[in-house]
Amino acid sequence: MTRTKDFARVLRAEWTKLRTVRGWVLGLAGAALATVVVGLLGTAASGGSGPRGDRTGFPTGPGGEAVNDSFYFVHRTLEGDGSITVPVASLTGLADDGRGGTGAGSAQPWAKAGVIVKKDLTQGSPYAAVVLTGGHGVRMQYDYTHDRAAPAAAGQAPRWLRLVREGDVLTGYVSADGARWHQVGTARPSGLGRTVRAGLFAASPQARQETPAGTGFVPAVATGTFGRPVLRGAWPDSGWSGTQVGGDAGTSGSYGNGTKGGFTQSGGTLAVTGAGDIAPVVGGPAMGPAYSPENFLVGGFAGLVVVIAVSAVFVTGEYRCGLIRTTLTAHPARGRLLTAKAVTVGGAAFAAGLVAAALVVPLGERSAEDRGFRVFPVDTATEARVVLGTALLFAATAVLALSLGALLRRGAAAVAVAVAAMVVPYLLATSAVLPAGASEWLLRVTPAAGFAVQQTLPRYAQVLSVYEPSTGYHPLPPWAGFAVLCGYVVPAFGLALTRLRRRDA
Repeated sequence: MTRTKDFARVLRAEWTKLRTVRGWVLGLAGAALATVVVGLLGTAASGGSGPRGDRTGFPTGPGGEAVNDSFYFVHRTLEGDGSITVPVASLTGLADDGRGGTGAGSAQPWAKAGVIVKKDLTQGSPYAAVVLTGGHGVRMQYDYTHDRAAPAAAGQAPRWLRLVREGDVLTGYVSADGARWHQVGTARPSGLGRTVRAGLFAASPQARQETPAGTGFVPAVATGTFGRPVLRGAWPDSGWSGTQVGGDAGTSGSYGNGTKGGFTQSGGTLAVTGAGDIAPVVGGPAMGPAYSPENFLVGGFAGLVVVIAVSAVFVTGEYRCGLIRTTLTAHPARGRLLTAKAVTVGGAAFAAGLVAAALVVPLGERSAEDRGFRVFPVDTATEARVVLGTALLFAATAVLALSLGALLRRGAAAVAVAVAAMVVPYLLATSAVLPAGASEWLLRVTPAAGFAVQQTLPRYAQVLSVYEPSTGYHPLPPWAGFAVLCGYVVPAFGLALTRLRRRDA
C-alpha cells in the first residue's frame, strides 16, 4: 500500500512537471495538429479531384465489405430448387497492350467464366458460383470473400460445371467428362430468397502490366464459350437475357468502344464476354481512385517526430540542467521514478494520438467525398482499432524515446536514434524508393512495424493487385506489427532502468 501511494505521489509530481512546461504541452498539441494537417494535406495533394458526382461509394456485400460486382450475366429466373449444368469449351482473354492496340490470347489468371446463382441484379447482392479461371483452375466462390479450389481428384482438364440449389444450400460440382462428378464445395449465401437469377457469366479484372515506371493495370475482357446448358427445376420457357451487372467497380475500365460485354447464341453454343470482377475490394491500383482510413493517417509520422522530441527531452532535460539530482533526492526509488515518467509521457502521447486519429479520419473521409472520391468502408470495430491503435503507436513511441533518452542522456542523440529507428524505415518502405522485398523487410524487423496497427486494407489471394508497402500494405497483421514495436520498447526501457539504478545521476 505504501509503494502504491509513493508511486502515485511520484506520478503526480511528473505529471505536474509535464503540464507546467509550456513547450512540452505545446509540443504534444503540435504532434496532434501535425498528424491532422499533414494527413489532410497529403491526401488532398495526392489526388487532385475525383470523378465528380460519383459519391455512391463502393457497393457492399452481405457482410458490409466493399466489393467489386461488375460482370456480364446471361440469366433466367429460377424458382426454388434447381440446377444448371454446362460444358465449358474455352476461356480466352483480350487486353489493351498499352499502346492503343490490343493483345489477344490467354485470359488473365483470375478472369472467370462459369455458372452463378444470384439473388438479383443489384451490385453486392448474395451469390454463389462455380467458375473456370484463367490460371487457377476451377473454383467455387460465394458472397465475394469466399473462395475454394476444386479437389485434385477433379483432374487437370475440367470441362463441365454444375451448380445445384437445395433450399438455402448451393453445391458446386466439376467434371472432366460430364459423367464422373466431384464436389467443389457448398455455400449458404445470406438472404438469397426463393426467387433468384441464375445462368452463365464472364468477367475479367484488369491485366497486370510491368512498365519502367512500375506495375500498372490495363483494361481486359474474357470470353467463355459454353455448350448447351442443362436445366433442372422451375425455370421459365423464355430465352436467355443478357445484363451488364454494375459498371466499373474499381478493377476494370471500359474496353474498346466502351462495351463492357455481351453474348451470342448459335445453336446450342453460348459465348459470353465480360469485364470487371466479382470479388472483394482490395487496395493498391485495383482500388482505383479511392481512399482508405490509413491514407488520412499518413501524417502520423510527422506527429511521431514531435512526440519523440518531447519524450526524449522530458528526461534528458533534467540531465542537461542538473535537476536530475534534485529529482532523485525527492524520489530515491529510481525504478518508480522512471516508470512514472514513462506512464506520464506515454499517457500524454496516447491522448495526442487518440485526438488526432479521431479527428483526421472523419475529416479526411468528408474531404475525399466532397472531392468526388470513393472512401473504402470499414466496420465500426476496425475503425475503432485504427483510432486506438494510432494512440497506442504514439504511446509506445514516446516510451521508446524516453528510454533512449535515459540511456544516452543526450536529447539530440536520443531523438536521432528514435527517428532513425521508427520514422525513417517507414518513410523508406512506403515511398517506393526501395525494392518491395527490402521495404517489407524494414516493416517486419524495425520498430516501424508498429505502423501496421493502422492498416485496414484486406488482402485476398483471389484478387490480383500490388500488395506492397508502397500501395498501403504491411507485411504483418495489425497487432503483430505493433507487437514488434513493443519488442523494442520493453528491452529499451529495461536497459534504461538498469542504467539509472547502477550509475550516478
